[in-house]
Amino acid sequence: MSELAPLISDLALILICAGIMTLIFKRLRQPLVLGYIVAGFLASPHMPYTPSVIDTANIHTWSDIGVIFLLFALGLEFSFKKLMKVGGTAIIAACTIIFCMILVGMVAGWSFGWKHMDCLYLGGMLAMSSTTIIYKAFDDLGLRQQRFAGLVLSILILEDILAIVLMVMLSTMAVSKNFEGTEMIYSIGKLVFFLILWFVVGIYLIPIFLKRSRKWMGSETLLIVSLAMCFGMVVLAAKVGFSPAFGAFIMGSILAETVEAESIEKLVAPVKDLFGAIFFVSVGMMVDPAMIVEYAWPIVAITLSILLGQVIFGTGGVILAGQPLKVAMQCGFSLTQIGEFAFIIASLGVSLHVTSDFLYPIVVAVSVITTFLTPYMIRLAVPAYHRVEKVLPNKWRKILDRYSSGSQTVNHENNWRKLLTAIIRIVAIYSVLCIAVIVLSFHFIIPLFRASLPLFWANLAGAVFTIVCISPFLRAIIMKKNHSVEFQALWQDNRYNRAPLLSTILLRMVIAVAFVLFIIENIFKASTALMVGIAIILVCMMMLSRWLKKQSIFMERTFIQNLRFRDMHAEFTGQKRPEYEGHLLSRDIHLSDFEVPADSLWAGHTLKELNLGYKYGVHVASIIRGMHRINIPGANVRLFPGDTIQVIGTDEQLGEFARQVERVSSAAEEEDIEKREMNLKQFMVDGNSLFLGKSIKESGIRDDYRCLVVGVERGDGNLIRPDVNMIFCEGDVVWVVGERDDVYHLLGKKKEIQY
Repeated sequence: MSELAPLISDLALILICAGIMTLIFKRLRQPLVLGYIVAGFLASPHMPYTPSVIDTANIHTWSDIGVIFLLFALGLEFSFKKLMKVGGTAIIAACTIIFCMILVGMVAGWSFGWKHMDCLYLGGMLAMSSTTIIYKAFDDLGLRQQRFAGLVLSILILEDILAIVLMVMLSTMAVSKNFEGTEMIYSIGKLVFFLILWFVVGIYLIPIFLKRSRKWMGSETLLIVSLAMCFGMVVLAAKVGFSPAFGAFIMGSILAETVEAESIEKLVAPVKDLFGAIFFVSVGMMVDPAMIVEYAWPIVAITLSILLGQVIFGTGGVILAGQPLKVAMQCGFSLTQIGEFAFIIASLGVSLHVTSDFLYPIVVAVSVITTFLTPYMIRLAVPAYHRVEKVLPNKWRKILDRYSSGSQTVNHENNWRKLLTAIIRIVAIYSVLCIAVIVLSFHFIIPLFRASLPLFWANLAGAVFTIVCISPFLRAIIMKKNHSVEFQALWQDNRYNRAPLLSTILLRMVIAVAFVLFIIENIFKASTALMVGIAIILVCMMMLSRWLKKQSIFMERTFIQNLRFRDMHAEFTGQKRPEYEGHLLSRDIHLSDFEVPADSLWAGHTLKELNLGYKYGVHVASIIRGMHRINIPGANVRLFPGDTIQVIGTDEQLGEFARQVERVSSAAEEEDIEKREMNLKQFMVDGNSLFLGKSIKESGIRDDYRCLVVGVERGDGNLIRPDVNMIFCEGDVVWVVGERDDVYHLLGKKKEIQY
């Protein structure tokens, strides 16, 4: 009998413990994360009464894979467009909470005399609330539809992305072993550079690749390709100095903008659940009961720091963002726990060997306690608000009311702000792309030319190739927004605006010249004046080139289409409301979806026959039929069962229309029962019959009377299978089937028929 590898036996033990704990914690209606942690504790060497894992090193490798899958799945649920839509309230609140809670964690660590890196990592762990636990708590308590719940979920979205940034910064500090300001600025700059580069290039290339290879993409292929992209980005992120989890999150967020995002999310979910379970079990394996007893006071102190810190700073951050006191307190009380990211940051500190051994089990213990307390803290928010409201001085209450009401007004940006913001965004994005192209060219392309051509021609070919590649980007830097509405309005509004506007163009020209000059200067050795002149001439040629203009417009249009395609596809298939609905709402006109039931009397009729606009005052804007959409349907378009019709009208009109949709369905149901019963009858063709000598097709039994000839008895009494060209003969007994009214209509009209 062959000996079983330790990895397989360890995996069996882990999954058995995890499966049992999953069932128990499901029964207790507790988060599964806690069940996995308990399972890890039972399978760890610290528990002498149960079997233990043998090879912990392999399990930690699997847990690292689990972190990658967790962050990849989180990226698939994340969207950069979501981040833009959360609004200033969530941004202000999230930044305030994270900054203050990091300070709370650092102060708590310093009070116990822990080393600097322990304090810093503890602050990072305490800053992130648990998205999973809060989602579950809101579902269990039925609070998902309340106003504060939406704000909490927006804050959690921002905390997730800021947690990724924090992980990168912590890992950078751990490697550099210092806190120098220049090192931090360099790390943040590198992070921003690669974020822009990966996002822009990924959104431009990956949707095109998936779209062109869709006909070969089955479920299995799509899963393998998406995981290949994920781990490819993991390796690339590690090569440039970031954590592997960061690369997984970035690839997930890029794929989240594609049409295949939901399919990928469903395919990855089982794999993520498996490796995620292994990760959380490995978290539980690191819990040492003796260490928890030894550090009982720090655990209690840190738990109280989270509860009080989130209540105070969470409430304060939301108030600072302009929300009323009640909403702010509900948000603050909801965020009083730590979860998944605390474990990921803790495992990062362990893998980099920069945190002490006691920190991990302490954080796990604190997470367990705060998770159990979360539902009670959420319920406590409203009573606490009423208590605070009673003791709050009237002057303070008026100040808070005035501040929260003032935050609801909209400040319209002026043209200068819009123009400068757009120019800065354009220059930053295209400069990153130029730098990336130059780096790739200098490291790979130019050495290739020098290896195969004479030096002068190799340098010339390398310079031409690099400048041609970045020329669409340089032209976009100079020319974009020069003919925009804001630019033209400022130019026409005041002649004193013209000099600053021209200076924005000149400054961007200088940036473009600097890029070209850098390439020429690093390849050729010549006088500075000559190289500057050549650079200026090349930039001017770029500005005048119509070919470069077309290329620049094409690339930007492709990027925007890829970025918006998922929303456009969801709107096309009816999964998302069209954008124009928001404009209708401001004028008390609404857009509603109605499905045509299978038994509706409207099915099969044209819009002209139904005349919905005249009868109910509504307008059919679109008809969605499976994966097809008919916008502004014509009068001759028919409705079919299962169609979704998008109808525009007022509240009263749509209400009446909804009642009519239900009425025609119920009327159809009644009619099916009473009038549309199928009947089988027979009649004889005699010498006076109108059908004598005619074929079944010529008789009109089917076309005129909507009945079907199912059999004919002739001669010996055998039932003959009918044929449309069969001629009726005298003495034939014809069997017909049809709806009750149609059959009796056929029999009643024919006096010569006997039955």
